[in-house]
Amino acid sequence: MAWDEGAPVVGIIMGSTSDMPAMEPCMQQLEEFGVPYEVKVASAHRKPAEVHEWASTAHERGIRVIIAAAGKAAHLGGVVAAYTPNPVITVPMKTSDLGGLDSLLSMVQMPSGVPVACVAINGAKNAAILAVQMLGTGCDEAHQKIIDFKTAMAEA
Repeated sequence: MAWDEGAPVVGIIMGSTSDMPAMEPCMQQLEEFGVPYEVKVASAHRKPAEVHEWASTAHERGIRVIIAAAGKAAHLGGVVAAYTPNPVITVPMKTSDLGGLDSLLSMVQMPSGVPVACVAINGAKNAAILAVQMLGTGCDEAHQKIIDFKTAMAEA
């Protein structure tokens, strides 16, 4: 499964435009891997119908892995996971209240049957790497990109 002429295979969703700077490393890493992605800003609390529509149609649009970033209550990843069969990686955003611990705990305490993978607070780059690793389970091109990436890290 190679990507089809730049059609997005990773979907990135965040609850607010204020999350965009923290998610730049994710987008940059995907670009370095040459993995096409799409970005959506929609809050699980303020725009639940929009989140539902985006998440429930992601697979049909060619999205294979979703990365969801949110802060505070951080329900976005879980809501997205409820509406898609695709794997969801969550990125807890650092907050001024509790430094992101509130976001992290919200994300890792998902109910049975609605799993999400969770990276470190503001771990946007690792979310991109994990997404490509997931893609690599069914795509030799993505698999090789991760091998090359890890080789380059070892040689640095």
